[in-house]
Amino acid sequence: QSEDSDKSSAESDSETEVEQVSGYHKLLATLKTSPESETEEEEDESESEEPEESEAEMGSEGSQETGEAEGGEEDKNDVPEEEEEATAEQILSQEQADGTDTSCDPRHGVIEEFTDVKHESEFSLETNFMEEESGDCNADKRDSNPFKQHMDKELEDKEIEKMSTLPKTSNQSQWPRVGQLIFSSTLEKHKTLKADKEVDVKQLHLHKPLESTWPKVNKQFLSSVDKPSDSPFTPLQRELFCIMNSYRDLFYPERNALTNGEEIRHAYCLHALNHVLKANAQVLSNNTKRRDRKPGTDTDDYRDQGLTRPKVLMIVPFRECALRIVHALISLLEVNDKKKIDVSNKKRFKGEFGSDPEEKPPNLKRPEDYEAVFAGNIDDHFRIGVAILQKSMRLYAPFYSSDIIIASPLGIRTVIGAEGEKKRDFDFLSSIEILIIDQADIYLMQNWEHVLHLMKHINLLPLDSHGVDFSRVRMLNLNNWSKYYRQTLLFSALQDPQINSVFNKHCFNYSGQVAVRNMPLTGSISHVAVQLPHVFRRLEAESVTSVIDSRFQFFIDKVLPEYRDAIMSHTLIYVPSYFDYVRLRNYFKKEDLNFTHICEYTKKAAVCRARRFFLKGEKQFLLFTERFHFYKRYTIKGIRNLIFYELPTYSHFYSEICNMLRATDSGVDSTWTCTVLYSKYDAQKLAAVVGIDRTAQMLQSKKNVHLFVTGEN
Repeated sequence: QSEDSDKSSAESDSETEVEQVSGYHKLLATLKTSPESETEEEEDESESEEPEESEAEMGSEGSQETGEAEGGEEDKNDVPEEEEEATAEQILSQEQADGTDTSCDPRHGVIEEFTDVKHESEFSLETNFMEEESGDCNADKRDSNPFKQHMDKELEDKEIEKMSTLPKTSNQSQWPRVGQLIFSSTLEKHKTLKADKEVDVKQLHLHKPLESTWPKVNKQFLSSVDKPSDSPFTPLQRELFCIMNSYRDLFYPERNALTNGEEIRHAYCLHALNHVLKANAQVLSNNTKRRDRKPGTDTDDYRDQGLTRPKVLMIVPFRECALRIVHALISLLEVNDKKKIDVSNKKRFKGEFGSDPEEKPPNLKRPEDYEAVFAGNIDDHFRIGVAILQKSMRLYAPFYSSDIIIASPLGIRTVIGAEGEKKRDFDFLSSIEILIIDQADIYLMQNWEHVLHLMKHINLLPLDSHGVDFSRVRMLNLNNWSKYYRQTLLFSALQDPQINSVFNKHCFNYSGQVAVRNMPLTGSISHVAVQLPHVFRRLEAESVTSVIDSRFQFFIDKVLPEYRDAIMSHTLIYVPSYFDYVRLRNYFKKEDLNFTHICEYTKKAAVCRARRFFLKGEKQFLLFTERFHFYKRYTIKGIRNLIFYELPTYSHFYSEICNMLRATDSGVDSTWTCTVLYSKYDAQKLAAVVGIDRTAQMLQSKKNVHLFVTGEN
């Protein structure tokens, strides 16, 4: 967050106050909204009476791009710092009754995190040996095993130099389910992967228990149309897992929380668990061989681990996501109902990562995709270590004793810390072999800087040895080549330049990369249900960096003058970037324009006032941020003129905002207008709104484009 403040300073010179309240206390404040603000007058809108639902993300540090709070009227309501005592006391008494340590729960306001020290020796890789009955000691010696092939390959210096200096070569392929794929690699010897039409579980080289558990666990996603003899994968899972199992990097930008989110989650959980079980089996097997070897035997054959133990890092947005991942991992480890695995601290985990269904008010009406994204516990500040050893799982393992770390971007950022901080640690990221970033689009709504900060600190040489036995460390780790072996799996609901940049600039896997690149044919404009003229106004910019200033200048010189007249009242200006919002708000104040504004930091009472002023026409303009819409999804009444200062990040927000016009009048108003600003650098967003064919025409032409939508097209 401190890094971002530099960026925004130029655009928010007139900001007078800086928010100093912690993200956690803001979260608490949303749980204690005063009754007065609840009863704020609002024309028959049930959501204005809305109880305290999903404001955790809006107030949390993870959703902030800058440290600046809303100026003006919103700042009057300081955030209370007290906790919700009853809840805290109930949890505390319950956990004390269970005999559990409560130091880790952020709800108790204690900084010290709980880590399970009690089971350290039981889950230690150094002191345990392979059980005879597991029968998988020698399974990983098979030459075709993807895990062995990937981790045992010895790269040469010239290949590393090649990957560091030469551009990647790429080729395309069309697969039945995922569509168009772009394969890219610097090392030319890699062949294009072909989609498996049918998959025999035994051919995937899964670790032994997973061969029997996966078909049972995944049964819920298989259609009744599928024949019983068919693959235990859905068509989408089959193709995605084929790429994952080849240890290539993967970017899949069509993850949908409503439709395929859970089947994707299960597929990457299978891959991650398979990797961990194989890696640990190799270490335990070598422990046994070292114990039984004759004195004087060469020990260089047992290089089987990294400089630190964590192998898999899963980045997810909310605690509910971590809960579902852990449940999936447990299910995949339990061979049958009789053979339950031992899970340490399971009760504690359910208490801290679970949610109470009764907490959510039943009368809230939100779109289905909103309900799917914000289901369960939506706290965005968490991290947890998971250790897996044969038939046991340990939750809350210390990071240096963990195999898998599950965290939110904010949760991992607060551990990594910033330059100059005394208490910071990122050595545990040194030997990550699989990085999974799920729901990457949500981090654009939280704080993308946290993701970039993580990418800068992953796979660096550790500053401390952390008790590692260097005779067991792979040469790739000692050579500081870990990043060339790390597989990155990136899942998002959309394509975005910032997400693309992480995949292109921070992923160095020698096995190559696969990106799904399907272009939308129609676009979300086809879902606009009101008759509305859409005017797309093109602005010129010399570079990506100058487009921010070019857009602002274009808006105040060419667009805003047309809307200053009182006849153009009820104008909503949709602003995706908080920086742009602050800049526009400051300009509107300076010009003394009749406006009101709503952003993700606006207090509930101020939101109600702004909506009422706008509906009644007392305020001509409403500045409205994308993040507010993302987290709240209110219907704004009274819109007659729409200006999209920039195309929305989520394409379906375009049709949602346009369809708000019908919330005011039952009929169609011939004076309704919709103006959209775009540049040549908005190609992906534009295609998602108007479709790929129109986008190509619009980018070739330098004229404004007028589209008239007559209901559901």
